[in-house]
Amino acid sequence: MSDTIYDKLGGEEGLRALVDRFYDLMDSLPEAAAIRHMHPDDLRESRDKLFEFLSGWTGGPQLYIQRRGHPRLRARHMPFPVDESARDQWMLCMDRALEESVADPMLRSQLSGALGRVANFMRNQPG
Repeated sequence: MSDTIYDKLGGEEGLRALVDRFYDLMDSLPEAAAIRHMHPDDLRESRDKLFEFLSGWTGGPQLYIQRRGHPRLRARHMPFPVDESARDQWMLCMDRALEESVADPMLRSQLSGALGRVANFMRNQPG
């Protein structure tokens, strides 16, 4: 049995469920309206990009790199005003998706902490 986070999440199916729940929450939570407005009306491509990135980031297939090149996360997020509020809205959706999609509390905590650090790194605006 593999010990990658990707495998612990249930591989492609588990990761896709997490990403879909994340975007469903972003699309429906009033508290996430500002971050939602930074995304296109149709979230299909956003879902695919996050799924592809997280696949490699969690130890699964390097889909994002294979299809799109190096993630360059910070550079790709520069056109969007990512401040503390945007970071917190993103993490609200992700933490709820983790809570609903990941049964193992230790894995949830590990992912929340790691994704929180990534989300904080994306900040490009004060406040």
